[in-house]
Amino acid sequence: MMNIDYPQLALQIKQWAKELGFAELGITDVDLSEAEPHLQRWLDAGYHGEMDYMASHGMMRARPAELHPGTLRVLSVRLNYLPTTAAFATNLADPNLAYISRYALGRDYHKLMRNRLKQLGDKIKQQVTTLGFRPFVDSAPILERPLAQKAGLGWIGKHSLLLNSDHGSWFFLGELLVDIPLPVDPPHQGDCGHCVACITTCPTGAIVAPYIVDARRCISYLTIELKEAIPEEFRPLIGNRIYGCDDCQLVCPENRQAPLSTETDFQRREHWQDQSLLSLFAWPESVFLRNTEGSAIRRIGHQRWQRNIAVALGNAPYSADIIAVLQQQLTDATPLVAEHIQWALQQQKRKGWQQDSLIPRQTARLVRIIEKGLPRDA
Repeated sequence: MMNIDYPQLALQIKQWAKELGFAELGITDVDLSEAEPHLQRWLDAGYHGEMDYMASHGMMRARPAELHPGTLRVLSVRLNYLPTTAAFATNLADPNLAYISRYALGRDYHKLMRNRLKQLGDKIKQQVTTLGFRPFVDSAPILERPLAQKAGLGWIGKHSLLLNSDHGSWFFLGELLVDIPLPVDPPHQGDCGHCVACITTCPTGAIVAPYIVDARRCISYLTIELKEAIPEEFRPLIGNRIYGCDDCQLVCPENRQAPLSTETDFQRREHWQDQSLLSLFAWPESVFLRNTEGSAIRRIGHQRWQRNIAVALGNAPYSADIIAVLQQQLTDATPLVAEHIQWALQQQKRKGWQQDSLIPRQTARLVRIIEKGLPRDA
C-alpha cells in the first residue's frame, strides 16, 4: 500500500494548477446536501425554462460521487477570461454595434480547460498510480458554484455567479473529481452585504430575488439557450445584445479590480471588433460557421444568430438601410427568423413614422398657437 503525504500532495497539486495556467485551485469534499433544497425549489418554480437537462438528472447535480463512483474530493479551479480589450462601453453605448458577452469573444473554453484538468489528473496519477479521476467543464450535471464556494474560491453572489473579493467574477470554473482523501480547504468568507446593484440593473428583471435567477427572463438564456421565439415582452429590453449579457457583472463593485486574462485563446478575435449589426446580419451560414469555428457562439447555429440580430436591429435607431436589409432577408428567412424580422420591421417603421411626423406635429402646434392669438375672422 502506498504511503502518501496527502497534505504535501495538496500543496503540489495547487502548484501544478498554477503552472497549467489556472488562477486558483481549491479542494472540497462531495457533500452538497445543503444545496439540494435550493436546487429543488428552483426547478419546481420552472426557472430553468427549456433547459430540460437541468431537471432530468434530478439531485445527481448535487451528488458528485454518483457522477464518478468512488469520488472523495473535488478539485475546483478557476481561470480568468476577461479579455484585455473588453470594450464594454464602446459596444453597449452604440445601438448599431453588436454586443457579445465577453466570455465568447475568444476561443471556446470547454476544451482548453478540460485538457488542462486532464493534464493535472495525469500529474497526480504519477504520484498516486491507483488514482481514479474525471474532469468536468460544463460537461455533466454538477453544481460547480456551490462546490467552488466550499473549496474556498469565492461566494455565490446575489446574481448567482461566483464572486471573489480579489478577482471579481470574470472567470470560468472547472472540476476534477478524484478518489483520494486530500485535505479540504475552508470555504471563502465573503458576501454581497446590502448591495443590490445586479438586481436593480438587470434589463429584464431576471434576478427575481437575491440569489435566485429566473432563466426564462435572462438575456443570456433568451439569446443562447432558448430555441424558439423570444417572447415579445423581452425583445425591446435586449437592446443590442446578440449573444449573452454581462450587465450584472458590469455593475458589481467586486469587479472594479478584476484581473485581465493572460490567455491568448480568450482574447477578442479580430472579426468581433466593433462589428455593426448589419454586417453580422449579412453573414450567410457558411461565413457564420467559418468565423465561429472554435467559438462558443457556434452552438446557437445560424438561425438563432439571425433571430437575435433581427431583434437588435428592431431596437436600433431608425434607419432606411436597416429596413431595406430586413425586407431583403425576409424573402428567404426561416419561419422563426421571419417572425423576428417582421417584429423588427414594425419597430423600425414605428420609429420612422415618429421621426417623419415630427415636423408636421411641430407645425400643427405652431398653427394652433397662431390661431389662438388671431381674431376669429382673420
